[in-house]
Amino acid sequence: MKVAAIGDNCIDVYEKIGKKYPTGNIVDTGVNLQRLGIPVSIISTTGSDENGNWMKEALLKEHLELSHFKTAEGATAITYMDMNGLDRVHGDYIEGVLETMIFDEEDIRFAAEHTLVHSALWGKAEDTLPKIKELNKNVLISFDYADRLTHELVESTLPFVDYGFYSYHNENNSSERDSFIENFLKDKVDRGMKVAVVTFGEKGSLAYDGKHFFDGKIYKAKIVNTVGAGDSFIAGFLYGILTGQDIESCLDTGAKLAADIVSVFEPWVM
Repeated sequence: MKVAAIGDNCIDVYEKIGKKYPTGNIVDTGVNLQRLGIPVSIISTTGSDENGNWMKEALLKEHLELSHFKTAEGATAITYMDMNGLDRVHGDYIEGVLETMIFDEEDIRFAAEHTLVHSALWGKAEDTLPKIKELNKNVLISFDYADRLTHELVESTLPFVDYGFYSYHNENNSSERDSFIENFLKDKVDRGMKVAVVTFGEKGSLAYDGKHFFDGKIYKAKIVNTVGAGDSFIAGFLYGILTGQDIESCLDTGAKLAADIVSVFEPWVM
């Protein structure tokens, strides 16, 4: 049992408070899965600068497999961040070497050797998914769509994704279960997914498996920074799937891990 996380990596920089850390959707999910005892390979490209060296050192310290984690000449991607109370605010994004990142046939072959492949909306790996499935029809694929429910990738990746993850705010900017999101999840499973999952922040989560809806509870936490909450929830849920838990237990494992992560500033305890 092993997971390949394919996509982005970057450094989040909080200039006003003098903090920064290595991150990225697939990095955060991968590190949290590795800490739960699932071996994880990271497939991505970082820069040749000091930040890139820091990224590699941080991932090696977490014992992730980096045989397909490449270094390209240039700058590591950076996201400039700020805080609005206890919530993070995304600022300017410097793409760096990710602008020209590609996943070659060897990366795709390697990914297909894993039990599950995880990617995310900004990971630039969507074109690899059909090729991975073609090489190994039994490989599971999970994908984080964040809150972009109408993004074109929601439709184009659907035939290849087994576990889809979304976050939801309705037209009143309220995060809670309603008929729209129920129908949205049901549509995705009716058209191919095994399970579709949505998170509502402090209102919990909801999953649909083709037969039933499952409500996920939340765990109280002393919030320091909400960064990494979604990625850690996904890691916990996927850990449950890979270890044979039922859907309710998967949601619970995800919620517990997310509560731990929002209690620290970084997307994992560094």
